Amino acid sequence: MKKILISVLCLVAIIVAVVYYLNYNVSINSIELSSPNNVATNEAVKVVLDKEEAVYVRYWKDESSEKFRTPITQKATTHDIRLLLLEPDAEYHFQVVVDKFIDIASKEMNFHTRKQSPWLVHNWVKNELPHDATSLDGGMVMLCNARLPGYIAMVDGKGVVRWYWQIDDIGVRAATITPRGTILAMLRPPVKDVIDDTPKAEADTLREMQKPIRRGALGFAGGTAIAEIDLTGKMLWRINMDTVAGGKYKIIHHDVRMDQSGNIVVLTRNHKLFDMSKIGGKGIDTLGGDGILVMNNKGKKIWEWDVWNEWDTQHDPFLKEFAYDRFHMNSLNYDRDSNYLVSVAIEDQIWKVNSKTGKIMWKLGKNGNFKMDTSYYFSFQHSVHINPYGDLMVFDNSLWKKRSGAVSFHLDTINWTATPKIHAILPPEKYTSRMGSGYVLPNGNLLQCSSKTGAVMVTDQQGKILWQLNCYFVPYRAEYVPSSLWTKYFVKE
Repeated sequence: MKKILISVLCLVAIIVAVVYYLNYNVSINSIELSSPNNVATNEAVKVVLDKEEAVYVRYWKDESSEKFRTPITQKATTHDIRLLLLEPDAEYHFQVVVDKFIDIASKEMNFHTRKQSPWLVHNWVKNELPHDATSLDGGMVMLCNARLPGYIAMVDGKGVVRWYWQIDDIGVRAATITPRGTILAMLRPPVKDVIDDTPKAEADTLREMQKPIRRGALGFAGGTAIAEIDLTGKMLWRINMDTVAGGKYKIIHHDVRMDQSGNIVVLTRNHKLFDMSKIGGKGIDTLGGDGILVMNNKGKKIWEWDVWNEWDTQHDPFLKEFAYDRFHMNSLNYDRDSNYLVSVAIEDQIWKVNSKTGKIMWKLGKNGNFKMDTSYYFSFQHSVHINPYGDLMVFDNSLWKKRSGAVSFHLDTINWTATPKIHAILPPEKYTSRMGSGYVLPNGNLLQCSSKTGAVMVTDQQGKILWQLNCYFVPYRAEYVPSSLWTKYFVKE
């Protein structure tokens, strides 16, 4: 009996040894590190095994107790893994781990990230100004530089640039996170915006409104290209608008979005020949308007809308005054039913446009379809969207009151009332006559951008500033990047 037991134990030991050999006899042939595009915040780890296995990388900053790990890869012999959101000029430790029942880890190794690119080194967050980094709820702020080199940067609550993407031949006007977790960027020829918005008299304000309203389509800070970038910094595709049907006439006016189907939706500059003598003018002239173009990422048109098809030009009292930019639609988004919301700055209104018929379904604001307290009228507003509470939200530039800030309204389309909800008006010195944005953060704070003062702020819902970032350029808008966006690339251990 004893001999049988010994034999069984020996057999089990042999089986265990064979299983261990077959499953755990794997070697890491090589580990190579590189910095793609020489970016200080991005490290690539190339791992080569002698057999197909799944791996991940564990890494941490020197003297930090916080450790991160990349997702487990598919089984293969060669693995290319990215470490993202690293701090510049910092020492990191890492291990390559083969994912088994009992993990096989390499020895602990280290690398040092390079210093930040000099054009990104800036005193983004000043200690003498509100700087409560926790008010950002663990996320970052995404900004775009429209000069050269054009770039998109993500800045954390301490004022450190943790991610950026650069393009040398063109500026970046605006960018947004897509439904598939990439970045969609509107590109435009570099134009110098000025940080200065001293409040002006009413007559001067009207002239200021009309200042950029000129015949040339690019005089409207129009975009000429679109690109999609993944979070590793790889440009997935780029469309130059002169290759789209309509060519140079398809200039982007302020905004690009991606819908749930992956199609690209842009605001465009649309024109109309019109006999101005019908309204007291002289001869045939070209009216400047706006439209919506839906296309795939090859530039093929899927659907198009032209505001002039929905507008009564002959009974428009302001057509002569604003002939070359009658509407100035400056932002585009989706209502909860997937129809379009557009900000119509000249009208001081938000319009809802049917995404299939092109009919204007309603107008919100001065002279709109909703009853609302006139003291809450907004003007030259930007960044229209539906916020997490289901309310319509805009950044009110408020040309006439000269106090800007994020506001929201609960819309009742049965009784046709608009009830104010958020009214987070910024201090007078943060007034911006143009551009700007306001969004609700996951913790209920607001991310607000006062473009022409170069200030990006986290405020409470009454407008009190909790944190402030200072730009050395004019940010068209500032968007929030939640920490959850990065789970495809790393998680905390």
